Amino acid sequence: MIEINYYLFVLALIFGFNGTASIEINISKITISWGDQVYPVLKGKDKNQFAQLKIVNEGREAVPLNQITLTLVNAENINDIDSFNIYSALQPGEVLPQKIFGESNNAGKSIVFHGNESILPGENYFWITCSLTDKASLSRNISIKCSELIINKKKVDPQLPPITRQIGWAFRQHQDDDVDTYRIPGLVTTNRGTLIAVYDIRRNSSVDLQEDIDVGMQRSTNAGETWSPIQLIMDMGEWGGKPQGENGIGDPSILVDKVTNTIWVAGVWAHGHPDERNWWASRPGLDPEETSQFMLVKSEDDGFNWSEPINITQQIKDPNWHLLLQGPGKGITMSDGTLVFPAQFKDADQMPHATIIYSKDRGETWNIGTGAKSNTTEAQVVELSDGSLMLNMRDNRGSGPQGPNGEGARSVMVTRNLGKTWEKHPSSGSALPEPVCMASLIQHNIDDKTILIFSNPANTFSRQDMTIKISFDEGLTWPSKYHTLIDNGRGRGYSCLTSIDEETIGILYEGSQADLIFQKFKLEELLNN
Repeated sequence: MIEINYYLFVLALIFGFNGTASIEINISKITISWGDQVYPVLKGKDKNQFAQLKIVNEGREAVPLNQITLTLVNAENINDIDSFNIYSALQPGEVLPQKIFGESNNAGKSIVFHGNESILPGENYFWITCSLTDKASLSRNISIKCSELIINKKKVDPQLPPITRQIGWAFRQHQDDDVDTYRIPGLVTTNRGTLIAVYDIRRNSSVDLQEDIDVGMQRSTNAGETWSPIQLIMDMGEWGGKPQGENGIGDPSILVDKVTNTIWVAGVWAHGHPDERNWWASRPGLDPEETSQFMLVKSEDDGFNWSEPINITQQIKDPNWHLLLQGPGKGITMSDGTLVFPAQFKDADQMPHATIIYSKDRGETWNIGTGAKSNTTEAQVVELSDGSLMLNMRDNRGSGPQGPNGEGARSVMVTRNLGKTWEKHPSSGSALPEPVCMASLIQHNIDDKTILIFSNPANTFSRQDMTIKISFDEGLTWPSKYHTLIDNGRGRGYSCLTSIDEETIGILYEGSQADLIFQKFKLEELLNN
């Protein structure tokens, strides 16, 4: 190989949203930038894809890369980090490549990676991965700079802005405890400040009911920093002489009675019809052999112990309907003490409608509203300042992942009489784009103000770009300056928000880096994105 005498000098620094530096190296022009991937960095995950470094060689000669130096912006992160690694890749995809460029277990502020990689003509990619220690706090971010490269034995300052990532939990991962998949998150904060998380335990595969599915629960008494082991709270066993795989229960929705601190969890129980999807197999009727059952469990001791399943199907289901089930996600306690769960049903013609169920006697009896809008399903509910209820709904009219137009958006309806009648909200069908998916909506109070906080995969074609949004006018507008992208990889897309305290928001969601991810954010961060 003929060695060329490279003369390095900086031609220009061109900064976009991800930061880019352009460097002239004699006959080769090298452009260095951060990739546009945004992933959380997770406790409990061996290799987090922290950031991608993109190096474009517009010349005709390969250029040797000898060293990459990273610098921690905050010294407090030293105890959070177990190791960094750098991998080289030919393509920018989400899958972590196997070819190592450099490894470092050095927990110092400056981390040097020695390697010998050719920067080929065209695009070259380098993944920076990070592993966290058990001491890493979910209240902190990790911020790094790419402070120096050595190209052909010459030092180069890439002049890139820092990359910052939020620490989170790989809350449940594929094959944890020999379970295939964890899905359908619900999350609440009790009157005592305890976080309660619920979700599907899908033992054999990722498919929906009918399958061997139970509802799991975990508690945290320190704002999500640590969690209790899994506790099964909804498991129908081998009811009716049929196996576990024909008695699945799932799609949980969770509610805290703010008057009594009783915690309620709703689930849909499917009995029989093996190898069929319950959405289509459930039929008109009221009995388990005919139709899916609307089940509740409750805890009156802050989530330590749970009741046996309570079947309220005959209280609230029209026998002509094919199916009735909850949210999923979470319900609310209204200011007058009424308990409200979002719900959905398929009518006699199998047309789905989102609605609500409610109780005015602390859960002793339940009632159901009318359908808010046809062809809507998974919904979330909040109480507005005038006492009305806003139902924010998945609308199947959206184009979805396979659709040609990418025009999906949430439908929003309002009721002033507990679901007897509904009216369209001005934001319906336009303000909150999505790929047809479940979403989360909560009310949050701060400084005598009430705001709405929303999360969903903010992408009209596929379930990616998990984003938290804030509205100061009860959902009329969702200004882009209050949008925070937390994971732009592809996942299954469901999420559930909770107010941990006045200053902190928690989210449990189906992300790209784990089946279920838990993160928490200071409200100040979300407002100053």
